[in-house]
Amino acid sequence: MASKVYFTDLHAREGSNLLVKLKRLMKAAGFEDIDFTDKYVAVKMHFGEPGNMSHIRPQYAKVVCDYIKELGGRPFLTDCNTLYVGGRKNGLDHLETADANGFNPLVTGVHCIIADGIKGTDEALVPLEGTKHIKEAKIGRALMDADIVVSLTQFKGHVAAGFGGAIKNLGMGGGSRRGKLEMHNQGQPAVFEEDCIGCGTCVRNCANDGIHVLEDRKAHIDPDHCVGCGFCMTVCPKDAISTDWSEASDVLNEKMAEYTWAIIKDRPNFHVSLAMDISPNCDCEGFNDVPIVPSIGMFASFDPVALDQACYDAVQKQPVMGGSRLERRRARAIEAGALESDLTDYFQTIHPKTHGEAALAHGEALGMGSREYELVTV
Repeated sequence: MASKVYFTDLHAREGSNLLVKLKRLMKAAGFEDIDFTDKYVAVKMHFGEPGNMSHIRPQYAKVVCDYIKELGGRPFLTDCNTLYVGGRKNGLDHLETADANGFNPLVTGVHCIIADGIKGTDEALVPLEGTKHIKEAKIGRALMDADIVVSLTQFKGHVAAGFGGAIKNLGMGGGSRRGKLEMHNQGQPAVFEEDCIGCGTCVRNCANDGIHVLEDRKAHIDPDHCVGCGFCMTVCPKDAISTDWSEASDVLNEKMAEYTWAIIKDRPNFHVSLAMDISPNCDCEGFNDVPIVPSIGMFASFDPVALDQACYDAVQKQPVMGGSRLERRRARAIEAGALESDLTDYFQTIHPKTHGEAALAHGEALGMGSREYELVTV
């Protein structure tokens, strides 16, 4: 059966604005059908890295949290720590980053709680049955302590998963540091030495001592320490690091779907995705690139699979933004002999070895939702 996904565009007129439209969208999607009275509500989101300007603006988080409080709930904003070097690797730095990006009580009206604690070790073990990869998910404890889960997602590209939607936000983002390691450990990058200039950017951005520049002035991967997170590929200024995600990307996406299922399967959940400022890569980076397509609008649903599918489909229907990485990658692929008909998946064009739809197919197989949807415009 097709799930309903609700959509509103980004047009606003006198007497209204995008914040009003977001609340109206959530109401139309059935948000008030959830009993929030005296319930702890985890609003799972991504606070963005320092220097990244394409993350969700905190005013949208305030709309969601104010609405929850209006309905009697007790919301808090939450995310888990990262594997890689950056502004969110431990709970203290993570809170400072959240505060700097506007996610603090002064702006949002609620507290931020780093779900897996100061060192990323505060986790709840969630047993799963009938899953392909994960039998016991390792989820940030504060996320599992909540009575209700609401995801608030910035829809965008992702270097390892292909694209990042509600499933990536919840599954990868909700895993503790051990959980993230469990999801990432299928694929390891490789260095193309002819392109490597030995600048050491990859070394400085590896959290696990997994890459070194040796006497030959080339970077080398240490397979005993590399966890396959792919962050070195993102920061390399020469695109000299890549990996064969042909199987690993599918496995990563399937594991993310199973982690998402672990988080939402036994309690009320609701999902909002903002398809605007659609960057080629994730908010995990300390920078952002030109959006790959024009901003589209806001989506909401009780079904995270249908929501991600609707956002994915909407992106593919948009014109390519001039000067974007997507435009450059398409031109490069066509020069190499590719047909335009082979480049219809924008996210695979940017990250050719990824397969983001694997998460949607696996989520549907788990019974988490449906890839069939009815789009209802609000």
